[in-house]
Amino acid sequence: MPELPDITLYVEALSDRVIGRKLKRTIVRSPFLLRSASPPLSATDSRIVSDVRRIGKQIAIGLDNNLWLVLHLRIAGRLHWKPVDSKPGRKGALATFEFDNGALTFTEAGTQHRASLHVVEGDAGIQAMTAGGIEPLETDLAAFTEVLRSANHTLKRALTDPSLISGIGNAYSDEILHRAQLSPLAMTQKLTPQDIEKLYLATQATLGEWIDRLRSELAGAFPEKVTAFHPAMAVHGRYGELCPRCGAKVQRIRYASNETNYCAACQTGGRLLADRALSRLLHEDWPATLEELEKRKNR
Repeated sequence: MPELPDITLYVEALSDRVIGRKLKRTIVRSPFLLRSASPPLSATDSRIVSDVRRIGKQIAIGLDNNLWLVLHLRIAGRLHWKPVDSKPGRKGALATFEFDNGALTFTEAGTQHRASLHVVEGDAGIQAMTAGGIEPLETDLAAFTEVLRSANHTLKRALTDPSLISGIGNAYSDEILHRAQLSPLAMTQKLTPQDIEKLYLATQATLGEWIDRLRSELAGAFPEKVTAFHPAMAVHGRYGELCPRCGAKVQRIRYASNETNYCAACQTGGRLLADRALSRLLHEDWPATLEELEKRKNR
């Protein structure tokens, strides 16, 4: 799922291309995409774009009649930009937003139909689309601490809960926790003030550095290949590869269709976190440490 750094780059690229331009019309091709009926989508036709902003993991395009198009990409949604006079848009597009200088195509891989489009009115409509979490790059340590201590969750859940912290998902939470050298299963109300400060600084640094990295890689181009997996990431998507800090193998916890990647040596004092599926199967045979795991592999 595109997260805060990716959405930030989408917003910047769209701002450069569509603010001050006319949205001629929107063609919705998927019956599952449009999730609102009032105001009608037709009310956005032939309007001038006045703003583009991020709302958590959503992209909001503001128009001069105080209406907003709010796009949520979910896991597999992506955006593609084609200037005027380019070849026709992509097959399988959910929607095409036709501007006077080009076309924005909204696609979604797979068949789960999670991506969405809403038309909302004014500040109240925008506010209704927010989950309520703090903006991690705009908050101070005191507010960050208050949010973490507001309920007793694992750090992984706290970082990825949009009602607590806005814009962070599976990928960047892995990277933040690795940088902070904290376990994804540590409980928020058991953290020391020093742990919270480490997490706060790691959150700010990780998100800021990845925005800068992605911005530099794009060099003004539209982000056409947004992915949750980058070769430069420390642990996310790198199960079995070597941790860049200590050289131990990256471990994982799998649950449903997701997995959390972490370095046991850096983050859990060498202790392996129980993978839900395998630990149920193995029970007491589940290896507790990296050393036990390596011994079993070498038997």
